Amino acid sequence: MPDHSAPPPRERLARASSRARSTAADALQRRRGWWIAAGVLAVVVVLVVLVRLFLVDRLWPETRAQALLDEAAVATAAGRLSTPDGDGARQLYEAALALDPDDVRPRAGLAEVARAAVVQAATAVEAGRFDEAHIALRLANELSAPREHVDAVTAALRQREASGAGLDRLVAEAQAAQAAGMLDAGEHSALPLYRRVLALQPDNADVLRGREDALASLLEDARRRLREGGLREAADLIARVREYDAGHVDLPDTDARLTEELDALRRRAARSLEAGHVERAVAEWRTLLAFDPADARAQRGLHDAGAAYAARAERFARDFNFADADAQLREARALAADSDAVRTAGEHVERSRARHARLGPQLPPAQRRQRVDTLLRQAAAAEARGDLLTPPGDSAYDKIRAARLVAPDDAAVARASSRLLPSARQCFDAGLRANSLARARACLDAREVLGDEGNAVREARRRLAQRWLAIGDERLGAGNLVGAEAALASARDVDAGVPGHSEFARRLRTASMKPD
Repeated sequence: MPDHSAPPPRERLARASSRARSTAADALQRRRGWWIAAGVLAVVVVLVVLVRLFLVDRLWPETRAQALLDEAAVATAAGRLSTPDGDGARQLYEAALALDPDDVRPRAGLAEVARAAVVQAATAVEAGRFDEAHIALRLANELSAPREHVDAVTAALRQREASGAGLDRLVAEAQAAQAAGMLDAGEHSALPLYRRVLALQPDNADVLRGREDALASLLEDARRRLREGGLREAADLIARVREYDAGHVDLPDTDARLTEELDALRRRAARSLEAGHVERAVAEWRTLLAFDPADARAQRGLHDAGAAYAARAERFARDFNFADADAQLREARALAADSDAVRTAGEHVERSRARHARLGPQLPPAQRRQRVDTLLRQAAAAEARGDLLTPPGDSAYDKIRAARLVAPDDAAVARASSRLLPSARQCFDAGLRANSLARARACLDAREVLGDEGNAVREARRRLAQRWLAIGDERLGAGNLVGAEAALASARDVDAGVPGHSEFARRLRTASMKPD
């Protein structure tokens, strides 16, 4: 029998068609959803990149500080409180603090390191590791740990050391270190060991005598440094002696000698400036300021040196030697930018420059002959005085150079140049021997201007540049990265192709990337 409940064929076909259209619409809707999701994802990626480029990169110091704080927290938890290589918690917190001195988090971290140092010291005392305990207590003191906690652990350490009858061993170690010349080079040298014994037995006569002799040796070393001109090193030694025993019998005399040497250096600097040796005076004044930045006399000395450079600039400008005039003005402005003498010299140099421009590149023959003759007479007078290459502006070399600018092909000027050239060569060699490289460079420039043979000048440039690289290597070995960079720049300025400069530059870049 026919099934009357089933829909007719036409209706079934319509329903199937409707379902197909619905399925297609659903598929299209799903594809649109995927495209929309992909578009949203792309926008998110772009936003992340923009945030990274314009926010994170600009806030690099903050992100770097946060990284240091995180590393410091890990180091604290691991017990690496202070390490020489800069990976200790203390060094990392201090690096973060240097990036942002107003950030309270590094200070809080350093306080936590101080507390951890007290805990380390207490643990070391309990375990009988007295050397570790002393090191941890020193760190706690340096970071201003709570006084009562430090004192409690220090008292326990003294009691344990005394009860352990280890004092005789410490005294023997101190005496052996003293005999080996190790006076103050770490916890196992003589003076720190004597200090540990005296903390437990303040009246130990043998230890007091040993400490006095060791301090006397340090003060003798300080006096030797003073004789050699090492003011900074001598002052550091005196400070170390005062830290151990402010009442040492030799301390007042050594202090007085330091004061005398400082006064003598001030007098030498003043005499150097009066004699026209401005570079030497500047170096001496700067030595004094490195020792004491508030030295008013040294500050005035640099100001006066600026005025002397300004006077040189005027002399060079009168001879239309504007390259050297500008160089002297730069030195003057670096030392005394607010000086009336420096401002006036700058005005005079500009007036001379304008006058030279009005005269044109060539003087009339009669005036040129008169000018050359005057300069050669002045050069001969300077040569008779012995002023061959100094003082700048008034030396025989400067007068001959000015004559060469006016009349480069003049036979009399050529003869004067040849007569002065051996002195310039000797000056260069003497500068190298004395390690006075700025002086050697000036003499080398003189050789070139005076017409020295090309190969000889190139060989001299190579020698001077190699000496600058050697100085840079010494500075790099001492951790003075700024000084090493300056030495490399000087070497390249003298001879851009000096062998070894690229390798040294790579070493310098590698050292600069290491943590302080």
